[in-house]
Amino acid sequence: MRDTKSIFFKYFIICAAVILISFICLGAVLLLVSSQYFSGEKRNLLISNVSTAAEEVAETADGADDIISGEAVENILKSHAQSIGGELFMTDENGVTVLFTGTQPSGSVPKAVLDDMIKSATYFSSDMEGFLPSERHVSGISFDIGGEPFYLFATISLTEQDSYIWNIMQIFLISMILVLAIVLIIVYIATKQLTTPITELAETATLIGRGDFTQRLPEYDTTEFDILGKAFNDMAVSLNNYDKMRSSFVANVSHELRTPMTSIGGFVDGILDGTIPQSEEKKYLRIISTEVQRLTRLVRSMLNLAKIESGTVELKCAQFSLIEPIVDTLVTFESRLEEKNIDVRGLDVDRVIVYADNDLIHQVIYNLLENAIKFVDKNGFIEFGFDTHDNMTAVSIKNSGEGLTQEELPQVFDRFYKTDESRGKDQSGVGLGLNIVRSIIKLHGGKIMVRSVKGEYTEFVFTLPSKPHENDGSTKR
Repeated sequence: MRDTKSIFFKYFIICAAVILISFICLGAVLLLVSSQYFSGEKRNLLISNVSTAAEEVAETADGADDIISGEAVENILKSHAQSIGGELFMTDENGVTVLFTGTQPSGSVPKAVLDDMIKSATYFSSDMEGFLPSERHVSGISFDIGGEPFYLFATISLTEQDSYIWNIMQIFLISMILVLAIVLIIVYIATKQLTTPITELAETATLIGRGDFTQRLPEYDTTEFDILGKAFNDMAVSLNNYDKMRSSFVANVSHELRTPMTSIGGFVDGILDGTIPQSEEKKYLRIISTEVQRLTRLVRSMLNLAKIESGTVELKCAQFSLIEPIVDTLVTFESRLEEKNIDVRGLDVDRVIVYADNDLIHQVIYNLLENAIKFVDKNGFIEFGFDTHDNMTAVSIKNSGEGLTQEELPQVFDRFYKTDESRGKDQSGVGLGLNIVRSIIKLHGGKIMVRSVKGEYTEFVFTLPSKPHENDGSTKR
């Protein structure tokens, strides 16, 4: 099983590691700077004092005897030794100590060390090839007294430097631990706050995945999480609507299938068991035929809608006059138009050219005209309107009649939706016609809308391209 770590754990560890590495680097830099600063200070101090001491000794002593027995020379060395916090000693040309402060060194200064001494003070860190008991800061200078060469050395223990650096590092370590503890607490709190929305998102997504589409994320102070939360909530709303639509769709389909199938089953059983007299069989067989046709229309409409929404419908677009499918459809409904004595208006126009799939647009005209004829009042009218603007043609189909309420208007394109009035007038419809119309118009890149005044009229207006766009052709949508 793959070992996984939470975002909180990873983020906290990364921040803690970055902070710790930063402190380590800072400590190393501080150690280096402190060491160089201390060495530089001691170097300058030793060179300054050893040079001054050599000048003072050369001025005070007239010869070797004055150096060895002269109290003034010894006081000069002690004064400078106190000034540097270390020791001074003088040797002759053979490296033998002639004067010293503090503990007398054993042996003599190696000749190789003496050969490196010049008339100006030099600085080095060494034990002088074993002459000193340990490595120390050393500054030396050569000078003459009465024509005889002498060497003066000033030394400071490295222990003082180590103590100095250790004190600094102690202060740094204590400060680092305190600051690190405070920073880690702040990082922990900040990381917790930063990952809380992710945890909430995961928990909410889990609940939504189990079918609870009512879950929502709160608003966040962080812009990115707030955008994500709003997008997630929009998705949840869409899923909730889709779930309701799916449930409604299943319920409506079940109802639309059950009603005719119940009628068909009942009448068939009645014919078979003799409940329906033989003289009435034709009557009920006609009813069965009508119900079968209704089922056929329902299945055909559902298949058409499924093909359109799945994107498998191949548009075979071409330019044609929209008047032709309108006239053909009106001829189909001629008997119903005459039955209601309906006045058809607005067709005395020139050719209205659109760029679309002729068969699909024929279905749009058929569905809209069937809907208009179904609900137009007796002796009423159906009026067409056409307007071309910016390569788009707007078509309106208006019928007089009861019209729709403001509450009904937003729902007329929903699947299986029927107004209270249509339930009484439309026994054969399945409530998918207008939904298919909207899908076909949208497939062509157009729009459709409905407006109505209760008790006066209902009007559907849709738009279609009047000519192809650049690089446009038959496409599969």
